[in-house]
Amino acid sequence: MKPAPRNAAPSDAKERQAAKPVVCYPIPTFPAFDAAPYDEIKGDMTLVSETMVAPRDASCFEVPAGHFCRMISTEGPQVGDLNLWNLHDLDERFFSGKTRALHGTHMGVGDRFWSSLPYLRPMATITYDTLDWYGFDAFGGSVHDVIGTRCDPYTNVLLNDNEYHYCCHSNLTRALASHTGMGLTEAEPLVHDVMNLFMCTGFTQDTKQYFMKSSPVRPGDYLEFFAEIDLLGGLSACPGGDCSSGHSSDAAKCYPLKVEIWKPAKTPDGWAPAKANAYSRGHGLD
Repeated sequence: MKPAPRNAAPSDAKERQAAKPVVCYPIPTFPAFDAAPYDEIKGDMTLVSETMVAPRDASCFEVPAGHFCRMISTEGPQVGDLNLWNLHDLDERFFSGKTRALHGTHMGVGDRFWSSLPYLRPMATITYDTLDWYGFDAFGGSVHDVIGTRCDPYTNVLLNDNEYHYCCHSNLTRALASHTGMGLTEAEPLVHDVMNLFMCTGFTQDTKQYFMKSSPVRPGDYLEFFAEIDLLGGLSACPGGDCSSGHSSDAAKCYPLKVEIWKPAKTPDGWAPAKANAYSRGHGLD
């Protein structure tokens, strides 16, 4: 809760508060998403790899450009924390803040995972979501958010004064270190803010605090994306399970998640891997 205001409202307070909002990043220049080209090529696909993500752990997986990735609920309601990197340059990684600014607080079909500056290009496009029926509930909650940062051991020590090593941040750090051969100290700074797969979240109406509630995901549900560049992914099966009560402990019932990589016989007509942002990077000095 915020403290009570110490300043009286000015005479024009209501006028100031009544100012109409303006969307910060209107995107009419983006082409409208058309599912048909993706649906067409999914008729002839080959499963090239499967990765099982154990409860309270994380795994990395590679997604070549032009392939589909499906992240699947397997045995019970479970949320996941997703990181994406450029397979060939880990300095280019998913930029959740800009993705949120462009597409909103929760991701869905047609939205893209945008990469960090100075690259700022689409890394992947969401092409299918079995939870697209959920929308926003009466509490303002929805699924697949880009507002939460990932559960981490540092916040747990700050708030609870105890160490827990299987938060999503730690899980992703271990997975990246294992996949690349890096040490933990080198891998940890590359772990970044996530897309919270299947997690149902929002902001409270009164204090606007970030909340979570029981995820609607069930076995067989999946989110699918199409890789716009060669990707390295990392997915953590959150220790919060369905996040109906808490996280950063062993209290919740947790289940595995599965990642499938599918290769279509062809890519959509006219498609090519996304190019890095065209900004000159002069920053006013050239």
